Amino acid sequence: MQKRKLGNNGLEVSALGFGCMSLNFLDGKGIEKKEAIALLRSAVERGVTFFDTAEAYGPYTNEEIVGEALQPFRKDVVIATKFGCKNATAVAGLDSRPETIRAVAEASLKRLKTDHIDLLYQHRVDPDVPIEDVAGTVKDLIQEGKVKYFGLSEAGVKTIRKAHSILPVAALQSEYSLFWREPEAEIIPTLEELGIGFVPFSPLGKGFLTGTIKTKLADIDRRNILPRFSEENIQANQVLVDALSEIAKQKNITLGQLALAWLLAQKPFISPIPATTKLHRLEENISSINVVLTADELAKINTTVNAIPLVGDRYPEVLAKQIDR
Repeated sequence: MQKRKLGNNGLEVSALGFGCMSLNFLDGKGIEKKEAIALLRSAVERGVTFFDTAEAYGPYTNEEIVGEALQPFRKDVVIATKFGCKNATAVAGLDSRPETIRAVAEASLKRLKTDHIDLLYQHRVDPDVPIEDVAGTVKDLIQEGKVKYFGLSEAGVKTIRKAHSILPVAALQSEYSLFWREPEAEIIPTLEELGIGFVPFSPLGKGFLTGTIKTKLADIDRRNILPRFSEENIQANQVLVDALSEIAKQKNITLGQLALAWLLAQKPFISPIPATTKLHRLEENISSINVVLTADELAKINTTVNAIPLVGDRYPEVLAKQIDR
């Protein structure tokens, strides 16, 4: 497995990480704990060293699964988790008060069965708490040895710059894929300038870029709250899947591999964290690291995507309000 550096302070991770949320959260049912643990350990055996979780995934249960699964490999892996959701529930609002950050970190350490968190993200920027207080609290946790690196998630350029001036930000985690390219405008140039790593979540467009979502989602699927995943928008956006599938077919790779290889080719400081609950998908994702896209192929992909207007908002209003600008 290739390695990549996130930030300028020595955080090294596998080029492809593992987004753990779907193990118990995304589609409303997840998989059995025993299966989830086996899958995470299979990822380690295949060279994945970077695992992403959060107290809000469950809440709490995802960290417990990750902690148990990775305990035998703790010294060889990087575990990222997050604070910042009120009562560990995104729709309940935000809470990044210093006392909350400390309480969440202590609880996460116990659930993760570890004495340190490798990368601690602010899950969403809290407009009611100055970023100086947030960065200062994480800085104290780093000095105490409970946290190694500081990260932000879905933060805007102004917040990134301010936070980084107080405490080096190792990584920004935000959505980025061929299904959502907004970070290219301001975020990625800022990260490159400041020497901050980028961890795209939903690099497969929350599953849309696998080509397996063609009709209405099951009623229990959490993606139903996302406007882009309404039945009509799924059908309208199939034109993107069809166009990219044709390019993937010419390359003799899967659509998912094309999407991940495209992301990896954008910048050397990008480490995507695709999610899966299936071993064969994990192996497919990992194989994308060996896919080489030529300049002409990358240009063709970009031209194709740029010509297709996508429909549907990324988040419902209650969650869209939490995105920092």
